[in-house]
Amino acid sequence: MDTTRFILVLALAFVSMMLWQEWQNDYGVAPQPAADSRDTAVTDSKETDTSGVTGDVPTFGDDQEQAMPEEPEKKAASTGEYINVETDTFRLRISLRGGSIVHAALPDYPIDLDKPDEPFVLLNNSNEHFHIIQGGLLSKTVAPTHEDFYSSGRRQYSLQPGEDVLEVPLTWSDQGITVTKTFHFRRGSHLVDVSYRVENRSGGEWQGRSYQQLKRSDPGRESYLLYTYTGAVISSPEDRYKKIDFDDIQDQKLQKDIVNGWAAMLQHYFVTAIVPADKTASYRYYTNTTAGRYFSIGGISPALTVPAGDTAEFQQKVYAGPKVQDKLAQIADGLELTVDYGILWFISKPLFWCLKQLHDITGNWGWAIILVTVFLKILFYRLSAAGYRSMANMRRVQPRIMSIRDRYKNDKQRLNQAMMDIYKEEKINPLGGCFPILIQIPVFIALYWVLLESIELRHAPFILWIRDLSAPDPFWVLPVLMGITMFIQQKLNPAPMDPVQEKVMMSLPFVFTIFFGFFPSGLVLYWVVNNVLSIAQQWMITRKLEKDGLSAHPKK
Repeated sequence: MDTTRFILVLALAFVSMMLWQEWQNDYGVAPQPAADSRDTAVTDSKETDTSGVTGDVPTFGDDQEQAMPEEPEKKAASTGEYINVETDTFRLRISLRGGSIVHAALPDYPIDLDKPDEPFVLLNNSNEHFHIIQGGLLSKTVAPTHEDFYSSGRRQYSLQPGEDVLEVPLTWSDQGITVTKTFHFRRGSHLVDVSYRVENRSGGEWQGRSYQQLKRSDPGRESYLLYTYTGAVISSPEDRYKKIDFDDIQDQKLQKDIVNGWAAMLQHYFVTAIVPADKTASYRYYTNTTAGRYFSIGGISPALTVPAGDTAEFQQKVYAGPKVQDKLAQIADGLELTVDYGILWFISKPLFWCLKQLHDITGNWGWAIILVTVFLKILFYRLSAAGYRSMANMRRVQPRIMSIRDRYKNDKQRLNQAMMDIYKEEKINPLGGCFPILIQIPVFIALYWVLLESIELRHAPFILWIRDLSAPDPFWVLPVLMGITMFIQQKLNPAPMDPVQEKVMMSLPFVFTIFFGFFPSGLVLYWVVNNVLSIAQQWMITRKLEKDGLSAHPKK
């Protein structure tokens, strides 16, 4: 934000980007109001047994004629139907109906700094924020889908000190087919291996497929000022990151065969994803809707044949955790793209890399933001200097321009010609400050998305009263400083000749102070530092040029 024009151009670019993004997300058929989860939310927000929503068991090829399981015996919701799992990275609840993960809290990521012992809940089967992971088997004969009940000898599992792996087995059996669904949890990891071991004692051949799906309700827009994408994503070697929003899922069901792909549900800072264990196998990816309010994306494995008296095993992987780019990149090709930097990702990724390197040195994300801002000012020093020189020269000749403006106020053609003569005489390009600004805008927008999307800044402290760089400044100190520095910049720029325009410009510092008061403090910190550096550079250049101008034109 180097000049008043830069502020206006940047604001226009930012608003245009937001409008385009809003059009992309909102164009199409709106969800039915009656299906909004907020309309049916229970007042106390307690969990309800909605994990067994029926009617969304996927089909595949010949499996479309599969024998659908009979409606299982209705059971009253009770704690006995769940298995509680605790590791160093998870506090989970697994439903015996389908072996679905219906609750996942992340103890390493508290919901609020003032509540360090209250973990962020990523998965939940409440009516208010429904988001679960389901899975099962498909067969033309018998197989447990996510609607069938498993059994377990234990209701509590925990990863003990000294253990690196925790296994949670569930068992289902029918007509000689026994399936053991096992969750494999590893210390320090949010990636869970899920296996289905099929034992065939039926006397005949068994053939089937496994599937995993992510199901959630539409949470609606949480913030209209700072929007981040919430919805489904699918990846393929041809298109590593393709968004499928809830309207798209409702309008048309996806059916696509992909080798080395994955599917995910995104929200701010966190992601759930299903990743095939075999990158060389072709999986069928699909989307679905249930009851007008649940949206699913999933993947179906290739078929396995289990001869009578034999066993076979399906392997799947699910991820439920933070968008930590380094870890996501190790899990699947392109999974780190779920850290959505938008269309300027090719600029944002190097900026994040620089931030991370500086954080490793300083140990503080706030100082890393300041140093990145300094480096960007150095990078664009010459471009900024060219713009400042142009404005300084405009300011130097402004008294002469005001004079001819009064002289030719009734003759616009003569006025324009006289102004052009002055510009030509002084060798001034009135648009000289615009081009350098336009070049810098993509970098500033890219950095905006880095600071907004990177989970590393969530609850990251800076100094003094700034305890969380991802939250607004609680005392509005940084927004006020931003407004003051913006006002000083305006005083260094040539004043607009139009009195109305001058009044509008004078109101901008106040407007932007209020506007930035609701932005994360990390973003405002960047703007404040950038403004201070810009003021210093602009003041030095203006002072030098005005001094040279006085000596060169002593009589003017």
